[in-house]
Amino acid sequence: MANNDRGQSLITKYVWIIETIYHKRKISFKELNELWLRDDISRGVNIPKRTFDNWRYVIWDMFGINIVNENRGEYRYYIENEEDISKNGLRSWLYNTICVSNALTNSQNIKDRIILEYVPSGQNYLHPIIEAMKENHVLNITYHNYWKNKEHNFNVQPYCVKLFRQRWYMVAQSTNSYYYEKGPLIYALDRIKYLQATKDTFEMPKDWTAKDFFEGYFGIIANQSIKIQPIKLKVSAGQANYIRNLQMHESQKEIERNEKYSIFTYYLHPTFDFQQELLWNGEDMEVLEPKWLRNEIASKIKRMWNKYKRNK
Repeated sequence: MANNDRGQSLITKYVWIIETIYHKRKISFKELNELWLRDDISRGVNIPKRTFDNWRYVIWDMFGINIVNENRGEYRYYIENEEDISKNGLRSWLYNTICVSNALTNSQNIKDRIILEYVPSGQNYLHPIIEAMKENHVLNITYHNYWKNKEHNFNVQPYCVKLFRQRWYMVAQSTNSYYYEKGPLIYALDRIKYLQATKDTFEMPKDWTAKDFFEGYFGIIANQSIKIQPIKLKVSAGQANYIRNLQMHESQKEIERNEKYSIFTYYLHPTFDFQQELLWNGEDMEVLEPKWLRNEIASKIKRMWNKYKRNK
């Protein structure tokens, strides 16, 4: 327990170092140590220079964040690759998660004023799946199919996991001959009712990558029958502010902007989850191109209106 607490304490210190240098942009070791002593995290003890240098190496190894010295003038420290902090990726996600964890841990006196979103219990299976991925072990799972409302038990080869909208998903290849031909499928962890690693192993395809598998897709639905294509959306000025700040997809480009609306373009597979996102934005978002997608969204809206009209 003591070792675990010590590990958590060190990680808190690493994050403090990163956050302080990141917000200061450039800072000397003397200035950094002065800020350190003002913070409760120091417990009134200086940071030895050798300790700080060791932490820099650990921070690079753990988070991929490179803290370097300008080697001139005031010999200030800065983050060489600070743009990586905002990029998507495991290390970036880990860093941000720990930052939030630290903030919450240090806010116990106002815990009743902090509201968190519920994350489905499927995350309990995350650790055994990752362990199986490390050793390429086949998993035996019982999965609840919502469409058929049935549970099935079968073996899968876990390829990768992905977090999307507060839910964890596993991309895995079924060992069943029928489903094997369909290629890797996506399983929501909160629908897994049983999971156990087997002694059987598999060979990970050398030409398969998670990045390529989800390339051009909006979220978690990777339907190859829907081709990747250019999308053009017209968004009201008010909603455009949100879309601009929190991109819907990495391919997003704003090609027109005025006081009433903005035009955004995308290059992706307009799958079901992307269409649901368009509908979620309601009257503030209009599909301009392609025509078939515009008609599809219009048809969905019409069917919705017919349901409400019947229930008057």
